Amino acid sequence: MHRKSLMGGLLALAVVASASACGSDDESNGGGAAAEGGWEFTDDIGQTVELDAAPERIAGLNDLTASLWNYGIEPVATFGQTSAEDDVAFEGRDLGDVAIVGSAYGEIDLEALAAADPDLIVTTIYPDDSSGEIPEGKAGYGFNDMAQQEQVAEIAPIVHIAYTGSGADVIERVVDLAAALGVDTEGGEVAEARADFEAASAKLEEAAAGGVSVLPVFATQADGWWMAKADDDPQLKMYKELGVNFVDPGGDGYFWNPVGWEEVPNHPSDVLLYSLRFSMTPEEIAAQPTAALLPAVQNDQLHPWKYIGPDYVAQAAYMEELAGYLTESTDVTP
Repeated sequence: MHRKSLMGGLLALAVVASASACGSDDESNGGGAAAEGGWEFTDDIGQTVELDAAPERIAGLNDLTASLWNYGIEPVATFGQTSAEDDVAFEGRDLGDVAIVGSAYGEIDLEALAAADPDLIVTTIYPDDSSGEIPEGKAGYGFNDMAQQEQVAEIAPIVHIAYTGSGADVIERVVDLAAALGVDTEGGEVAEARADFEAASAKLEEAAAGGVSVLPVFATQADGWWMAKADDDPQLKMYKELGVNFVDPGGDGYFWNPVGWEEVPNHPSDVLLYSLRFSMTPEEIAAQPTAALLPAVQNDQLHPWKYIGPDYVAQAAYMEELAGYLTESTDVTP
């Protein structure tokens, strides 16, 4: 499954604080000056990491290490719900020099992580509910609990990027982090990526104007049909802000409304987006008797829902894909 919330909920945000590169006193992003001759970064739970020098060896959660790599920062180690080798976010990357120290949620090989000798570890942190507040003492995403996070923090300090609100804001926080790590985020390849992202946003907005309805799902034989709530997922919320017509799946829970297979026909849509993380394939979904009744399935309007990193490069590529799906689809719901 592509969110730990499937096991019991997601994690949280309270504060969007700021980043500053070594010696910077730029206040434009809320940053403060780093200690003279050193480096500091204030993350989204208000914790400030201070180092004697700017970190060069970065490790962390797949979602963030993939995004930083898109800005030119190759990680020394990575972990996540899947192996980086199976994660679409690393498609086309040579992972030969990257230590894959975790390939299931909360299962991190601490010895392998320590051997990678990171200067800094990056992860995300999610809300527990739509309030967006982080409960005190909450572990970052990818860690089973605070005890495990504290073990990881003994290897290298941890920076948390809040995954809440609109994906556009999360993208900017990752840009802040990249800038603090020495990336030129105002020009060069990042400026080109930003322009591609803006163009893809315009294309998605145009495609969404057709009004076809969209439902993102995670589906398994054992756990049933999990429908995502666009307002609770920053990536989906960003697409919704561009006009994508997401179906409200109902339910009182945060992020997901899970239902049994017998209830699936009660949630029709023109387009079905199926998760690429552990979810059933389109063929497996179509083979389910109740899912086969869905208009999107009957009209072969199923497309991959790619959970990718919060960066200009990855998001531009997927928004181009999504725009194509919407443009090719028609209104097939009653």
